[in-house]
Amino acid sequence: MKKLLLFAAVTIPLAACADMTPTQQRALTGTAIGAGGGAAIGAIAGNAGLGAGIGAGAGLLGGLLVDRSRQAQDAAFQQGFAAGQQRR
Repeated sequence: MKKLLLFAAVTIPLAACADMTPTQQRALTGTAIGAGGGAAIGAIAGNAGLGAGIGAGAGLLGGLLVDRSRQAQDAAFQQGFAAGQQRR
């Protein structure tokens, strides 16, 4: 029974991310990592819930910043690739 619950706990979130855009995936990942880290730090400081909330907000912002950076990299690559193709 425990193995089934563990399997469901791992596979359901992965399946839920399948239809998300890369921006949504990065935002969700950042939020989850931030909430986990914030909860851990908050537990040490005495308020895990507040730490998780603050960490989730910071993680969301970080995830969105990473996404913006990746989009800029992709755009620069596509521009460089197009310029290289025109020179042929």
